[in-house]
Amino acid sequence: MQTLAEHLEKHVEDPALRHLINSFAYISLDAQHHFPKYLRGTLGDRNKYGEAVAQLDSWVNGYLCDSLVKTGVVRKIYSEELDSPLIATSQSAPFVVTLDPLDGSSNIVSNNAFGSIVGVYREDLPQKGRKLAAAFYKLYGPVNTFVYTVGKGTHEFVKHYDSEGKAQFMLLAESLSLPEPGEVFGIGGDPLSWEPNFLKFAKDLFRVEKLKVRYSGTFVADFSQVLHRGGIFSYPATKKSPKGKLRLFYEAQPMAFIMEQAGGASWSGKESLLDVEESDVDARTPLHLGNSYLIGKLKQACP
Repeated sequence: MQTLAEHLEKHVEDPALRHLINSFAYISLDAQHHFPKYLRGTLGDRNKYGEAVAQLDSWVNGYLCDSLVKTGVVRKIYSEELDSPLIATSQSAPFVVTLDPLDGSSNIVSNNAFGSIVGVYREDLPQKGRKLAAAFYKLYGPVNTFVYTVGKGTHEFVKHYDSEGKAQFMLLAESLSLPEPGEVFGIGGDPLSWEPNFLKFAKDLFRVEKLKVRYSGTFVADFSQVLHRGGIFSYPATKKSPKGKLRLFYEAQPMAFIMEQAGGASWSGKESLLDVEESDVDARTPLHLGNSYLIGKLKQACP
């Protein structure tokens, strides 16, 4: 079985990028060991979006940010949980990072799956998603999985203990490809606030495409369902959130990069999420990810 470090050595030319990807996989694993201490409750504070901050959100953000800076290859971090970017001491470090430290934190109290999402750029934001050097996510589920891309396919690793009892990330699937035509779908938001054309499209996922509903409230977990089983995940514009709910830089662009590298497609309602040009690093966007066939059907239904 191939380790993450061995896979990176073979497929990623830049040693600094190899170091960052491998480091984050184990940083996030170390962070998980502390989760039980911060599992319940909120701090009484709200983040820059006005959302209540869970104790675990706050702690994980601090731990991941501090650890990423210590890698020596990150000069700036944009995080959903930071009011302003964290600027590292070493401004000669090669990478700028976007971070959703704990995607799906509303699922903490029910002990459902949640995860962490990272985007890596060489230049400062704002940048189109096409400029991503790498994207990866960690899913804290029944087992720990780590998925990354550097633009040479999407690859998945699983935590495994070696003969000495040491945790290693071992290759589970190389060059993932979405099954066709797709099996599942998940859609966020209130159906009563969806646009009529989108509501009809959603109904047709049942009636015509015969897909099964899978929606957990954690973007990473629902994305992983689509990645492995094929289908579509959407969080459309709604009457309440006409610009969408998910954040372009922290969530949409990294996951669109991973999806498109697995043979799927992404759409903002106008163009690929990797082609969206936006000056506000906290901007939200309608988001649609999945099999190219289903994204094509969506484009026809909601021109």
